[in-house]
Amino acid sequence: MKQLVIAEKPSVARDIARVLKCKQKTNTYIEGDSYIVTWALGHLVTLADPEEYGAQYKTWDINTLPMLPKEWKLVVIKQTSHQYRAIKELLCRKDISTVIIATDAGREGELVARWILEKSGNRKPILRLWISSVTDKAIRDGFAHLKSGKEYEPLYHAAAARAQSDWVVGINATRALTCKYNAQLSCGRVQTPTLAMIASREEEIKKFTPQPYYGMKALAKGVSFTWVESHTNAARTMDRTYIQKLYEHAGNYLTVTEVHKKAKKSFSPALYDLTALQREANLKFGFSAKETLNIMQRLYENHKVLTYPRTDSRYLTSDMTSTLKERLHACAAGPYRRIAGRLSMQEIKANKSFVDNSKVSDHHAIIPTEQFVQLEHMTNEERKIYDMVVRRFLAVLSPACTYEETSVKGQLDIQGQTDKAVFTAKGQHILSLGWREVYDTDAADLEEEEENSSISSQSLPSVQEGERLLLSSLTVTEGKTKPPAYFTEGTLIAAMENPVKYLEQKNKTLARTLDKTGGLGTVATRADIIEKLLSSFLMEKKGNELHITSKGKQLLSLVPEDLKSPKLTAQWELRLQAIAEGKESDRHFMREIEGYTLSLIQEIKSASGTFRHDNLTRTKCPNCGKYMLEVNGKHGRMLVCQDRECGYRETLSRLTNARCPVCHKKMELVGKAEGQRFVCSCGYKEKLSSFQERKKKEGKSATKKDVSAYLKKQKKEAQTPINNAFADALSKLKL
Repeated sequence: MKQLVIAEKPSVARDIARVLKCKQKTNTYIEGDSYIVTWALGHLVTLADPEEYGAQYKTWDINTLPMLPKEWKLVVIKQTSHQYRAIKELLCRKDISTVIIATDAGREGELVARWILEKSGNRKPILRLWISSVTDKAIRDGFAHLKSGKEYEPLYHAAAARAQSDWVVGINATRALTCKYNAQLSCGRVQTPTLAMIASREEEIKKFTPQPYYGMKALAKGVSFTWVESHTNAARTMDRTYIQKLYEHAGNYLTVTEVHKKAKKSFSPALYDLTALQREANLKFGFSAKETLNIMQRLYENHKVLTYPRTDSRYLTSDMTSTLKERLHACAAGPYRRIAGRLSMQEIKANKSFVDNSKVSDHHAIIPTEQFVQLEHMTNEERKIYDMVVRRFLAVLSPACTYEETSVKGQLDIQGQTDKAVFTAKGQHILSLGWREVYDTDAADLEEEEENSSISSQSLPSVQEGERLLLSSLTVTEGKTKPPAYFTEGTLIAAMENPVKYLEQKNKTLARTLDKTGGLGTVATRADIIEKLLSSFLMEKKGNELHITSKGKQLLSLVPEDLKSPKLTAQWELRLQAIAEGKESDRHFMREIEGYTLSLIQEIKSASGTFRHDNLTRTKCPNCGKYMLEVNGKHGRMLVCQDRECGYRETLSRLTNARCPVCHKKMELVGKAEGQRFVCSCGYKEKLSSFQERKKKEGKSATKKDVSAYLKKQKKEAQTPINNAFADALSKLKL
């Protein structure tokens, strides 16, 4: 008898099959003596659309709401139905005794496999493979410690309850809003509060009034001193008259009153979880949250050099400490060779700063695996993300940075006043770089460093208490307070993780709940939520900033208050976690969701709001004759019919990979048929036909694939014997 292993993706299935010595390959599975390894392609089975529950739901009618299925139906996703049928056939084979679920170790991964098994009517025993990386060692260890599928049934119930509750609330509320206001309006318990956060930030920026502030700088003995208010220690004041008076009556000497020297340490920032990695990658490289996740997934699945990416923990478990040296050996290549090699020769002291079992739920922090890395096989984007993770891993294992901080306080005589102006200066002298050596000169730019650990570049000369320093200059400084910054994808991801400040009522219990459950959505879904808000035109990008659209603002004015607050998600996630732990019934939870949905639909039906399209054009839809809307899609501008039932759309322009010959920026392609032309933001314009002709004359440049193939060919030729075929032919000639 054989065991059937179901992985989530083909790449993971191939790795498992290799370790299990399965060699007989087909298009849908790989078979061996004891195991058959097959795979899903993400979700193969999903919840049925409303139309499957009755003919009355085929048309969108507010009078048919709410839709509350008594028995949930599962349907096979058409695009990947061939793979589902293949798995079902394998499950029916008489020589299969057991099913091993090897999908991603998490709530959603559990759902992927369980829905396949439920839809196919599986009755065979289930085992569970639970691993955080797909290296050969991790796979072997995982199969040596398989768990019973029954242990993970509560996790499956929680996953199904999450999907069903989102279906009930999301589909009912979306249909109700769309029917009532005849506009494509979608909402949900995660996407709507996220949109509300963007609106709240924009309102805060709009209402912000800059306030001027003033201060003073003094230069003496080559040291820059900053004025501080003697009572509050603040380095600036809003009172211009006061600071001007100090400046006009200041003496020429600054008397040193205090000199303090103190040895200090700064410790490495914590290991990455997915949110921290997405935030920093967006800040450093402009990667979107979805882009970072996709790169991480490739490094995890294809290259197998990093651990499971969809984690919300920044800590490791104690049982992992024995593997750290092996991981150091594996990543000791290229720029990491020297430091990784040195750390692997030293004793690694695990401490609470990065090893804490209580702070790891499903998955530990993102770190390198035991798989030896081949940097030359990575794309430029993959190298950047890998570099971030490895350097953080090396930094955490390195000793603290030690430095001596010197603080100097001085007083400046003010003529006609008994009070004296107080000035301070600080300087640091690094004794040991410690973890900062990992980052070289970039250490001071780390976003996550605490303020008290940043090392100033100012070097202080030797000064003594009581010493009088002649002023070289004294200047009044001024500035204005700044509003909060617009959200970027990186900062929005961080806000979704910790949305407590966006609760209208500062409820400590809810705040604790949001903190415990990880905020809005999960690390695995936040990137998709942002993509959905962009693709449905509820928000848009201006450069790297995220702005709410008019459509988004109107939606927030029409949607029930409950759906705009993170409070709902906090309550749901706490309940789902209880279900996953076996402490609560999923059926009881769903009954409450149904009651909530009834009240939600009633509130939408009785509302008195209106929706107005403010992006209406004078172009009529060729299908129905109604005026069309101009919207900014993710890849360009398009016209969309205002009648949601018509659904006609037409592209006006799209961003291409064609580069402007003047400024080298990406150009937009506008127009139709023969009239198509490229347009650049710098003002350059070129007909498509002229562009194509120019490219023909310039000749096709070599792609990365061409270069790689050429280098491989050169390497192969370098390794072949000198006596090649031509030489052999000459040697056989009898002269």
